[in-house]
Amino acid sequence: MAKLSIGIVGLPNVGKSTLFKLITKQDVTIANYPFATIDPNVGVVAVPDERLEKLNDLSKSKKKIPAVVEFLDIAGLVRGANKGEGLGNQFLSHIRETQAIVIVLRMFRNAEIIHVENSVDPLRDLEIINTELILKDLETVEKRLTKAEAEARSGKKEAREDRELLENLKARLEKGDLPVADAECMESIRKNIRMIDLNLLTMKRQIYLLNGEEKEAPDALKNKIASLAPKKFAEQNSDRCGVGFVVADLSAAAEGSGGEIPELIKKAYEVLGLASFFTTGEDETRAWTIENGTKAPQAAGVIHTDFEKKFIRLEVIDCEKLLAAGGWTQAKQKGWVRLEGKEYEVRDGDIVVVRHG
Repeated sequence: MAKLSIGIVGLPNVGKSTLFKLITKQDVTIANYPFATIDPNVGVVAVPDERLEKLNDLSKSKKKIPAVVEFLDIAGLVRGANKGEGLGNQFLSHIRETQAIVIVLRMFRNAEIIHVENSVDPLRDLEIINTELILKDLETVEKRLTKAEAEARSGKKEAREDRELLENLKARLEKGDLPVADAECMESIRKNIRMIDLNLLTMKRQIYLLNGEEKEAPDALKNKIASLAPKKFAEQNSDRCGVGFVVADLSAAAEGSGGEIPELIKKAYEVLGLASFFTTGEDETRAWTIENGTKAPQAAGVIHTDFEKKFIRLEVIDCEKLLAAGGWTQAKQKGWVRLEGKEYEVRDGDIVVVRHG
């Protein structure tokens, strides 16, 4: 897959800038990495992974290339953003470019830092943000529905199918429900190839960063966030629930090590259902990001598009097994390296060698 891109969103003065400063202090060690030169409002963070370090040491590689996450610092959202209040439309268009959003909610109380709503209430702020996303998506859906209705009247079968899906989506949004919280709704939109360009904001996976100390996090807020995760989807795919949260005192973190960043990235991988696999050798050790359930040819295609087209098989070993063996040759001698074909789903921690035509 392409690099993981996450938008940082929230009301003004909730800690977004502090989080972004923490992110941009993180090291991306590979100078020739294609995303090393970035816009001022984009921070690239290496995905922390001890396995990469150990593999690099084992192979004595010339280069070590981590997987990366791109964070976009998006202008503060205010009530009425869907109508253009504040930087409204600019804010909402930036969200469309990301795969997920980190919604920063302020829990900390500091009289010197003014809250745009004049009081600290993270539950209210959560409702404001999701309402703005819903209202913007309603506008998008209504425009498309008008077009589908006109085409359906002219007898187009596909347009009738689109109209039904859009009517259901409109009714859901009007009730204030997020499509991301309903597995069947998400799947029906994904399966309809004509709906891909809708790119709805309320379908973005969500990670809530509760800015403050654990004791400041109200149970009502945690329960509300938990209710947004689609239950059926979460039961069937516990590693890809669509919604999650992290509690972090960003002010304290800014004075310390910034340890909240690895936790945030870990949560992003969990919410998005992502995994890392590796290639390692004398030239480089590298981590690659895929979605859980990705089959061998498609995983090979992440390394190089030709590998997917000309895929024959994978040589595979789990990272811990390779480290225990002491090297690829030793692992082969022990019979620990497996051959896998086109139906194999690459797992988190797999080390692969691609055999291709």
